[in-house]
Amino acid sequence: MVDNRFATALVIGSVLSLLSSVYLSVAVGTDAWYEYRSPPAFPSTDGTGVANGNGNGNGNGNGNASELRTLRDDFLGGGEFDEKMDSDALYRLNGTLGLWRRCIVVPTDQHWYRAPDPKLVTECVSFSLQNQFTPRYREPGNHNSEEDILRTYLWRCQFLLPLVSLCLVLLGAVIGLCACACHNLYPTVATGALHLLAAVCTLGSVCCFVLGVWRLQDLSPLPHGVGGAVGWSLCLAAVSCPLQAMAGALLVWAARTNRKEYCRMRAYRVA
Repeated sequence: MVDNRFATALVIGSVLSLLSSVYLSVAVGTDAWYEYRSPPAFPSTDGTGVANGNGNGNGNGNGNASELRTLRDDFLGGGEFDEKMDSDALYRLNGTLGLWRRCIVVPTDQHWYRAPDPKLVTECVSFSLQNQFTPRYREPGNHNSEEDILRTYLWRCQFLLPLVSLCLVLLGAVIGLCACACHNLYPTVATGALHLLAAVCTLGSVCCFVLGVWRLQDLSPLPHGVGGAVGWSLCLAAVSCPLQAMAGALLVWAARTNRKEYCRMRAYRVA
């Protein structure tokens, strides 16, 4: 028999676990972990498509329209993964970066630089499993340079740890269901411990991603006028971490305390 306090703790822990799993799943499946904001390209008055300004604060400093078209075509071309080319496209075309996809915002019109208000669409390219395990270099895009071990393992950890976290929560849920079927609350200690471990994995993924982005920007600085900020997907992942930790703590507390109460009651009856 389970006391009302422990039953309430189990229900609250289960709800928190479900919320954290939903948040983390949405975060993994979306591409708004980091967002770049680029100034628009303004053509010159002669219609050549060359942007006004020299990049020193006058005009947009974002290059010319033909260069942006080339970046867009290379990004969407589906060729071999090139970190430098991808970074430049994300920087200058309002890109967003996720764990499994990167996206840019591009106009639908071929002569978009002449239109006063071009229609924009989001185009995305997925990371293949091979791309995820591709080594990162100290000079992004230059395969002849020395491998950047730190960035390589930060990148691998940032997409592996959320999957490990979700698997741990799923395993904990299976153990919890088995405990309910057996009318024994104590195995939920393992469920709580798995949730605490999942929270550590989620936190590690968020930290690895942020550190990896900062490291890339140190090696390949943002162009003039381009800004970057964390996206809502990263915020969801960050929120899921304390939810997992609270769920784990509640489940462990309920299981251990209920076990102690049961042992005391049994000893009292024997006495």
